[in-house]
Amino acid sequence: MNDLSLAEENYLKAIYAEGDNAYASTSNLSDRLETKASSVTDMLKKLSAKKLVDYKKYQGAKLTKEGRLIAIRIVRKHRLWEVFLVDKLDFGWDEVHDIAEQLEHIKSPELISRLDEFLGHPTVDPHGDPIPDTDGNLPKNKAFPLSDGEIGKQYIICGVSDTSSLFLQYLDKQGLILGTEIIIIDKIDFDKSIQIKFGKKEINLSSKAVNNIMVE
Repeated sequence: MNDLSLAEENYLKAIYAEGDNAYASTSNLSDRLETKASSVTDMLKKLSAKKLVDYKKYQGAKLTKEGRLIAIRIVRKHRLWEVFLVDKLDFGWDEVHDIAEQLEHIKSPELISRLDEFLGHPTVDPHGDPIPDTDGNLPKNKAFPLSDGEIGKQYIICGVSDTSSLFLQYLDKQGLILGTEIIIIDKIDFDKSIQIKFGKKEINLSSKAVNNIMVE
């Protein structure tokens, strides 16, 4: 189905981001898309008529098989473009999200196929998120939040769950990029912060930071 509007594609991607196993609530989608709940309801009804979502009043919406396939294709394009922007055009990982949001709506499957080949078929984007293959399959991801790590153990930063520019710039300033090896020195019960060591540097990270840093 290639006749979807940019807004419709954004809704499908937003529903996908809410998770596969439950209905995405109207309020959650309203917050994610920064729009009125009434507008969300109208769009969900429209997508339901196109058989792209299963919409239930008071529950929200869940992607149909076709809707999920379209959403995954959009996610695939978004993440491939992010790789291209960082690896080939030297953008920072904190700069690419909004640009990829525009590029993800390009329709040409041939362009995306060639882009994937040109990039060497990457499996993760610059933020550590897995890139779906052409069939919509996602590579297995064993990452978990740093907050779940154990004192004395070593981990490798492999992703972030917060891709906001401010958070990524904060990590850059600390020197915490993907691939950094860290050791948890201490976990502070009072504020759930964590003290880590990497190289010769020791720093304390807030609970918000450690919940959004993914490691393996």
